[in-house]
Amino acid sequence: MVPRPRRFSLCAPRLCGRCRSLPRSQQGGVTLATTRPAAPGQAEKKSLCPGHCFKQSRRLLSLPMTVCSCVFLQSDHRQVLSSLLSGALAGALAKTAVAPLDRTKIIFQVSSKRFSAKEAFRLLYFTYLHEGFLSLWRGNSATMVRVVPYAAIQFSAHEEYKRLLGSYYGFRGEALPPWPRLLAGALAGTTAASLTYPLDLVRARMAVTPKEMYSNIFHVFIRISREEGLKTLYHGFVPTVLGVIPYAGLSFFTYETLKSLHREYSGRPQPYPFERMIFGACAGLIGQSASYPLDVVRRRMQTAGVTGHQRTSIVRTMRTIVREEGVVRGLYKGLSMNWLKGPIAVGISFTTFDLMQILLRHLQS
Repeated sequence: MVPRPRRFSLCAPRLCGRCRSLPRSQQGGVTLATTRPAAPGQAEKKSLCPGHCFKQSRRLLSLPMTVCSCVFLQSDHRQVLSSLLSGALAGALAKTAVAPLDRTKIIFQVSSKRFSAKEAFRLLYFTYLHEGFLSLWRGNSATMVRVVPYAAIQFSAHEEYKRLLGSYYGFRGEALPPWPRLLAGALAGTTAASLTYPLDLVRARMAVTPKEMYSNIFHVFIRISREEGLKTLYHGFVPTVLGVIPYAGLSFFTYETLKSLHREYSGRPQPYPFERMIFGACAGLIGQSASYPLDVVRRRMQTAGVTGHQRTSIVRTMRTIVREEGVVRGLYKGLSMNWLKGPIAVGISFTTFDLMQILLRHLQS
């Protein structure tokens, strides 16, 4: 006997066996014939959602997709909001933890002083003596204004690029081949840097100037626009993007690759938090080492208006640094401090994002 056709029910919807969305027999308001029950000894076929059936049959073109589309959109919105929230928290915690070291690194990057660990810690000590403990976090408010949207956009964009590339190559996001995995990270970093660059410039200005020069973030924007022009807010943007491509690409690539190898060899689906920290630290070390010279050039160009350096192009700025300070001492100035703060910051960032994603999934379910 052929079973009666069923209608969509909000009480107990059956999910698609492949993508876990609503099956075709439960579309809103449309009566669809279900398949016959499997004969004894035969495996029952899993019901498929309209997204999969659409590719296999043109008959679904005439079916209303309203309810199923709403389900898909709600799921996508939840995933995007979850990624934005997790990324914002991850960036805020990571940058706050290493803010004093980051400020010290920027001061050396934009000056012609020779860097050493002894000089760096001496600068930290004298800053604490003369300006107080909280002055070590000077510019951190501007950092948060930049980092929170930057990290939120970067992590969220990375998840979306993984889905897009995964659907193109026929893989899930975490199982992407190496090159698409690298491309997803590079695109995510470029997207975030393009949307938040003026905040990065403001943060660099506040880090290298005394309190009397800029009182707050809005004061920086006002003075730059009046004295140097609005175009200055994007001065140094090109080296930033050129540096972000290898940095974000290699960071995400290394972290995702290490997680994939861990899954393969340990047999556990998820690494422990301390393992995530180690994977993130390795990712930060590789990413920052590859892009560090462009980071020095970027900082020099961003602060040219307040440090006395001439505002020039990327190539001329790099030549000036090499001529005055040398290749290693100039373009890699402060790299040892970056090796200290970078792995800590990236490890905290990746670990916080992953744990927040897991927590939010549990709360949603």
